[in-house]
Amino acid sequence: MPRPQTIQIFLPAGDPRGMRVAEITTRIVRVIEVPRSELGEFLKTPEAQQVGVYFLIGELSEAGLPRVYIGQSGNCGARLVQHNQNRDFWNRALVVISLTNSMTQTHALFLEWFAISEASKAGRYSLENGNTGARPHTPAPLEADCHEIFETAATLVATLGQPIFEPLTNAPTARGEKELFYCRGSGADGVGEYTSEGFVVLKGSRGRVENVASIQGTSNQRFRDQLVTEGILAAQGGMLVFTRDHLFASPSMAAMALMGRSANGWVEWKAANGRTLDELKRQAVQVAG
Repeated sequence: MPRPQTIQIFLPAGDPRGMRVAEITTRIVRVIEVPRSELGEFLKTPEAQQVGVYFLIGELSEAGLPRVYIGQSGNCGARLVQHNQNRDFWNRALVVISLTNSMTQTHALFLEWFAISEASKAGRYSLENGNTGARPHTPAPLEADCHEIFETAATLVATLGQPIFEPLTNAPTARGEKELFYCRGSGADGVGEYTSEGFVVLKGSRGRVENVASIQGTSNQRFRDQLVTEGILAAQGGMLVFTRDHLFASPSMAAMALMGRSANGWVEWKAANGRTLDELKRQAVQVAG
């Protein structure tokens, strides 16, 4: 259950687009956001030489997902210098360190593994790591520390604009219910949720394999093809099936991905009672008088 928290963000150079330092005032975890262009400034700080976990954030994949690489190092600054030379995609790094310099290599190895696993489950970012690797052996007391560090780090990373680990779907209501919408027709049978970030098509939703003639050779076809390439859509039983929950920027892109044609998602997505997403979410908004 989310709870109120006080988060402090410090701007070392006074530039909100530059380096930013975030922490929860009562905890020992600090997250430093480093624009790639300011890596040299970060290297001058004592935190650059600490053990830590880091996230490289970069350009969107063809399927519209931001890319992330998750790593750990006994000297984060030195490792980022290596990535500056051999990884092109990233433009910002988020570095997680301990204010008391108490994070060990054992902590970092477990946190790296756990972060990759949780990011993969969330499905918000295209992981540049490949597989998650084997779970490292971690003594129980250190593992307990790691879960506490991760909880704080995940909150701070999201606060800095990178919700790598946040659930895609809405939390259930107090009665345990969810507001679902359905897209059926043109060979599609999809289920999704309208959220504050866009529209999430749920795992198991099924769409048509073929693209209609009007979108062949267009960006819409390339978008659908990339969803298949990235494993978000998989061919099963003559249909394209969503292998995991996936966030789209708009209801219309979500409907197009399922139906293989241009679609007005505000009309195609309907509640169980038949009312459209437009009726329930757009027309229902009234200007206060």
